[in-house]
Amino acid sequence: MMSFRPARLLARKAPSAALLAALALFSGGLVGAAPQLSPFESAEAVPRGEIDRAVFDRLQREGISPAYLCSDEVFIRRVYLDVIGTLPEPDDARAFLNDPDRRKRALLIDELLARDEFAAYWAMKWGDLLRIKAEFPINLWPNAVQAYDGWVRRSIRENMPYDRFVRALLTSSGSNFRVPPVNFYRAVQGKEPETLASAVALTFMGTRLESWPSEEREQLVSFFSRVGFKSTTEWKEEIVYFDAGRSEADGAVSPALFPDGSVVELALGQDPREAFADWLITPENEWFAANIVNRAWYWLQGRGIVHPADDFRSDNPPANPELLALLERELVEADYDLKHVFRLILNSSTYQLSSIARSRDPQAEALFAYYPVRRLDAEVLIDALCQITETTEEYSSAIPEPFTFVPEEARSIELPDGSITSSFLEMFGRPSRDTGLESERNNKSTANQRLHLLNSSHIRDKIEKSERFRGILRSRRSSGRPIDRLYLLILSRHPTSFEMRIAKEYVESDARKGREAAIDLAWALINSTEFLYRH
Repeated sequence: MMSFRPARLLARKAPSAALLAALALFSGGLVGAAPQLSPFESAEAVPRGEIDRAVFDRLQREGISPAYLCSDEVFIRRVYLDVIGTLPEPDDARAFLNDPDRRKRALLIDELLARDEFAAYWAMKWGDLLRIKAEFPINLWPNAVQAYDGWVRRSIRENMPYDRFVRALLTSSGSNFRVPPVNFYRAVQGKEPETLASAVALTFMGTRLESWPSEEREQLVSFFSRVGFKSTTEWKEEIVYFDAGRSEADGAVSPALFPDGSVVELALGQDPREAFADWLITPENEWFAANIVNRAWYWLQGRGIVHPADDFRSDNPPANPELLALLERELVEADYDLKHVFRLILNSSTYQLSSIARSRDPQAEALFAYYPVRRLDAEVLIDALCQITETTEEYSSAIPEPFTFVPEEARSIELPDGSITSSFLEMFGRPSRDTGLESERNNKSTANQRLHLLNSSHIRDKIEKSERFRGILRSRRSSGRPIDRLYLLILSRHPTSFEMRIAKEYVESDARKGREAAIDLAWALINSTEFLYRH
């Protein structure tokens, strides 16, 4: 149980509160226009490709100035967190900051897209959408979760084309233990055709089926009216299959009508799911590519071109139709290689804009005039705290079965099962994986979260018991070196001259022991907006 010690810790931390306020330069820089370049900005942004031309042309028409480009210090932290959900190590940050190569940002992007953490982090993202969870109300059970998560992770690691990935999820049949993609249907809260169709529409078309006219909704539902489920003699195993024996009275329709109005004649014994999948993944489909590139933009930019990112409808148009069409075209022409789309976005000036807006126009955020500040995901945040302190976390599952054991060194982004959790993950808004909605993840800050980070024994023990911090504090070759190393470790940058002066005065104060003061500095940096947020 994570306890709180407010009286003693608040008394102990009173000087650190002043330190935190003095060092919180970044927090003050997040609001309003920047009269001059800050340490977090580098230069005027210029278009580098078609993405930037689509974004900047729209901004120019609206009279909105884009933010300056972010500094290298901001970029390395941002791209690590956005691509692999992991902080850069201090040596990696130092090497990048000292590298004079003008291509270093593009080279780093390629390196991160090839790392093992990429598959782990994006399997977590897909786990949210696909509702990969063992326990109620999603009853996949742990061994099916392991199979499903493993298949998703391998697909990402091997860069399986997105159309093949989706077709496997839509059309596979077999044991949920041995044919992992069939768990897409098992992970839905209900086996009724309309429930299955709603999950398909939300996940792969980015639309809410309940908002469709009833006749169109029924036509889509008909493609999933012959999905059958049957148990086996193996405990909790279930077979998902095409039930050819269901009659038209059970809801099967032939000929069937696709959502775009085109008609398909279903042959006797043909699985309607296959006909639907063939229609869905065609380049001409108006939902398929648009949905996933919009999600990719949302995941990397913090806001969808269509927003919310999973709510495509006629009265919720894209903020920049040209940009959405461009990304769709790029995905199709790259044979549905999602990494190609990621690489284009990450290398754009638009992605690399500072989070410090230059315009107060209310449309600036929706038109991507700056990078939006947003709190770290729960899993990424606790992993970051463990990484910088070289400590571990304990996770638990309500189901005491095989495959629920979590090794001590496991990271939160690697947890395969939404049922495996901790009080920290629940407090910081990790999604329950019940609905597949993007909004299920809650990254809004709360008073309880702030109190936990400021004043819980959980966070305090990580800092005070960290051998890594102790090693840094023993490095006294120069009075500023430990401070510089703490900044690189926690914020992935060197301190400014002002920050160095304030921190040195505090750490070297005669009124306090140097080690305790340095621990206070680490505590202050961990509780800064700059550490807790993507920016």
